[in-house]
Amino acid sequence: MTSTHDAPLWQPSQERIDGATITRFQSWAAEHHGAPADGGYEALHRWSVESLDTFWQAVAEWFEIRFSTPYDEVLADRSMPGAQWFPGATLNYAEHALRTAEDPSRADEPALLHVDETHEVQPVSWSELRRQTGALAARLRALGVRPGDRVSGYLPNIPQAVTALLATAAVGAVWTSCAPDFGARSVLDRFQQVEPVVLFTVDGYRYGGKSHDRTETVAELRRELPTLNAVIHIPLLGTEAPEGALDWSEATAGTADPVFQQVPFDHPLWVLYSSGTTGLPKAIVQSQGGILIEHFKQIGLHCDLGPGDRFFWYTSTGWMMWNFLVSGLLTGTTIVLYDGSPGFPDTGAQWKVAERTRATVFGTSAAYVMACRKADIHPARDYDLSTVKCIATTGSPLPPDGFRWLHEAAGDDVWIASVSGGTDVCSCFAGAVPTLPVHIGELQAACLGTDLQAWDPQGKPLTGEVGELVVTAPMPSMPIRFWNDPDGSRYHDSYFDTYPGVWRHGDWITITDHNSVVIHGRSDSTLNRQGVRMGSSDIYEAVECLPEIKESLVIGLEEPDGGYWMPLFVHLAEGATLDDSLRTRIISTIRTQLSPRHVPDDIIEVAGVPHTLTGKRIEVPVKRLLQGTPLAKAVNPGSVDNLDLLRFYETLARDRRS
Repeated sequence: MTSTHDAPLWQPSQERIDGATITRFQSWAAEHHGAPADGGYEALHRWSVESLDTFWQAVAEWFEIRFSTPYDEVLADRSMPGAQWFPGATLNYAEHALRTAEDPSRADEPALLHVDETHEVQPVSWSELRRQTGALAARLRALGVRPGDRVSGYLPNIPQAVTALLATAAVGAVWTSCAPDFGARSVLDRFQQVEPVVLFTVDGYRYGGKSHDRTETVAELRRELPTLNAVIHIPLLGTEAPEGALDWSEATAGTADPVFQQVPFDHPLWVLYSSGTTGLPKAIVQSQGGILIEHFKQIGLHCDLGPGDRFFWYTSTGWMMWNFLVSGLLTGTTIVLYDGSPGFPDTGAQWKVAERTRATVFGTSAAYVMACRKADIHPARDYDLSTVKCIATTGSPLPPDGFRWLHEAAGDDVWIASVSGGTDVCSCFAGAVPTLPVHIGELQAACLGTDLQAWDPQGKPLTGEVGELVVTAPMPSMPIRFWNDPDGSRYHDSYFDTYPGVWRHGDWITITDHNSVVIHGRSDSTLNRQGVRMGSSDIYEAVECLPEIKESLVIGLEEPDGGYWMPLFVHLAEGATLDDSLRTRIISTIRTQLSPRHVPDDIIEVAGVPHTLTGKRIEVPVKRLLQGTPLAKAVNPGSVDNLDLLRFYETLARDRRS
């Protein structure tokens, strides 16, 4: 474990600390709300969780949240689940996202920069985004959409998706979206739960240099969603609107000023979906006010984004990071929408987008960073990244080698922000702090207003040891409920069944002696040998440094006789062979880099590693298959990228038992 004596990889300059919004916020909160003026981030964080009500009141005032009716109190009920935030208040998320358009000096600046695989940059101004949102919101109302109705999008990461979300929020309706690479069954598993009245669709999308027609899939969605009153067609590939559908250009014609429906703080804003590896995906409902205030804090204070900044995160509309990216508009930041393959025409594609759009914060996945390292990409040498002040990663833990590579290859004065949160809160529990140093392999700190702790099985807080990631006080963006969960049992069982009244997220973490955070992977797939716990990500980091290993999957299986079987499944690079020499090197790598206890019992070649549709390795369902659970019960087929890859594990379990 890193100690306070280890030199940080990166340290912010005094100029950067002084210029950070969070520094000004702390001084202001000290003057107006009794926050500590001294002690830096650590003191501010302690105050933010010990004085939770006052902290969130300060955030609302600092970012000038417009409450059209005032709140009675900040936090009427602290219980989890069921916390009551800002009762009495009414507001509208879209009104805040478009506030910059009201400033005549900024109205013609870009709110959105859209980039596709041609890498040409297409701007959309604040005034045009506001006009389109107003016109579309008026059309939705004319189509009969009312507050609380669901509006769905089967859309790529294009400006029209942002307009559709904002118009939906302006009406007080509830947005939900899937990326068009999702098949019909996966989309229906999500949308059928929430019964949308409007569907925004494309005729297809472009990815990897090819056009992908989606007209048949859209036709199936229309057939299988009986609640639809209207379909709005976006001709991305240039086709006419199908019969009965409204064309996008017609739906957004007009110059009506947006009318922002004022809704209660806890009125639903959107529905996000868990990866849904077992059963139907969880339909997670988050509120207009909860998301608004949480994202102001996260984007304005933690990401340090404001007017003049450009925010690029590689994402799709099927991932919570897209919703988070859209919220960059709240702080008057220009957001970058890249619609295309992360590696087309080559692995350096995302760096090129950052260069072309003059991004100041560039967010990507840990997997992309490691792929660039493996492909011997040289970002700082080959691209102009002079505007990039922060490179952020999420999706999985960024390995130590990823930190080192970014520091060396992308610029030694770039702030590396590894962040961790979840779809469940559409935010981060821990990660970016612009005023703190960065240590290799560590997230800088828990986020403000987030009482993050590591607990042992008895509920005792741990420092310097691996424990369960828990949050012991409510966050405004926690779900207000799950859709179709009338008694709240599914919501309760997802987070609160282990420690009553405390959010257990399902990750193993270590909180270090200097309050940074190390993420070890999912706690329900953590490897636990002879009492020594290790995250699967630690194994992947070590093994996948070997050039012969394309990807790997490790499972720890408690067996009925008290034994423990830990197989490592390897997907080999083209031309590689799993011979004795490679097996020996895999074992040696794990033994020397990690621990002799975590040397696998078997190394087994597989045709590929299965993933969820959002790109996460499927560990827990594979564990269930190996324990003998039938495939139909172990996984929701619509949540997996390649179901055939899972049949291998079902067969393996059968062979082991026979």
